[in-house]
Amino acid sequence: MTRKLFAGAAVLALSAGGAFAQDLKFPVGEGAFNWDSYKAYDEATNLDGQSLTIFGPWRGEDQALVESVLAYFSAASGVKVNYSSSEGYEQQIMVDTQAGSPPDIAILPQPGLIAELAAKGFIAPLGDETKKWLEDNYAAGADWAKLGTYKGKDGEEALYAFPYKADVKSLVWYSPDNFADAGYEIPKTMAELKALTDKIVADGGTPWCIGLGSGGATGWPATDWVEDLMLRTQSPETYDKWVNHEIPFTDPAVVGAIEEFGWFAKNDKYVAGGAAAVASTDFRDSPKGLFASPPQCYMHRQASFIPSFFPEGTVVGEDADFFYFPADDTKDLGTPVLGAGTLAFITKDSDAARAFIDFLKTPIAHEVWMAQSGFVTPFKGANAELYGSGALKKQGEMLTSATTFRFDGSDLMPGAVGAGSFWTGMVDYVGGKSAADAAAQIDAAWPK
Repeated sequence: MTRKLFAGAAVLALSAGGAFAQDLKFPVGEGAFNWDSYKAYDEATNLDGQSLTIFGPWRGEDQALVESVLAYFSAASGVKVNYSSSEGYEQQIMVDTQAGSPPDIAILPQPGLIAELAAKGFIAPLGDETKKWLEDNYAAGADWAKLGTYKGKDGEEALYAFPYKADVKSLVWYSPDNFADAGYEIPKTMAELKALTDKIVADGGTPWCIGLGSGGATGWPATDWVEDLMLRTQSPETYDKWVNHEIPFTDPAVVGAIEEFGWFAKNDKYVAGGAAAVASTDFRDSPKGLFASPPQCYMHRQASFIPSFFPEGTVVGEDADFFYFPADDTKDLGTPVLGAGTLAFITKDSDAARAFIDFLKTPIAHEVWMAQSGFVTPFKGANAELYGSGALKKQGEMLTSATTFRFDGSDLMPGAVGAGSFWTGMVDYVGGKSAADAAAQIDAAWPK
């Protein structure tokens, strides 16, 4: 297929998503994309006439973005791809696999659910070569490989899922204009962040906006705080033991991280509206204090999605920006990053399915989405200059410079805890309960 793609770098129309013909987003051979690796993949892969069904979480604008990537896979491999999703995709994949009618490839953001499918024998292992590729080519690669490693039906651990497309949570948002007007500098360490918090109070301002409100999910933003602080006070191994309940919530390491969150959230002088407002303030409204005049707060810790709730017309990089939620320079814990992401896995084994996993190892599979919007990757071989915005590039650099990456802990815990008692326990904690009592309340819900 190489002549078709590379002779004259023609733009090629093909079927992606099964519903329409789509041109390749970027002409092959042009721009700073890694076309050499794509050419090598194309020359090694000839599966003309084969088809592949892919089921994933992306809908609407995100579906158009993923299909722009899938077009390149189809053009190089000859495989016709049919991508689909549904509103209840988590439940749908469970129904389809158990009914014996799964897609060829599934992509999910819940490692715990994928682990359950692997344990039931519904997923094909990806092999040691792919595991080694992740370890060598992703920043903190061993962490990413571990994220996709589960016990199979035989009880043996193996790599079953390929991490693709990450989200960064270790971010503190602020207004550059407000910082400049007040003469504040970006803190580089946790000690500097706490010193800045106290300085803002001394200057007559309020350092933080924190909101835990989210309807029936009220409390979840606090779990991200605790997870980030676990990674800044404890080793990655301790974090893993906590997530797997090898140590309980009542362990001093976990209670200490909860109390670290309380240092920020339970001080009336530190939080807009006072500590009593933390639980009742909706997380979508919380960052708006950054843009009030005068500022109602100067900092807001939240994941990369939060600009969706900034005032209309806010330009990230100008009106709002972010910095890395800093590590503790007194501890030898490196630069940990908390995040989330999606993982691809094979639910119906075939040459086309294996070829798709191999395609995800090419820079093009990352760069095409990077150059648009809403995508960051820990893949060190992708050209960071292609990111579609300065904000995405900065988040991508956080991933590629991370010494440790850990997935959102509450998403890895049983639902009764991670989407239940952890939420409510943190609400009770900011409402006045001690960290030790809140931790005991959370831990009591862990399935016996």
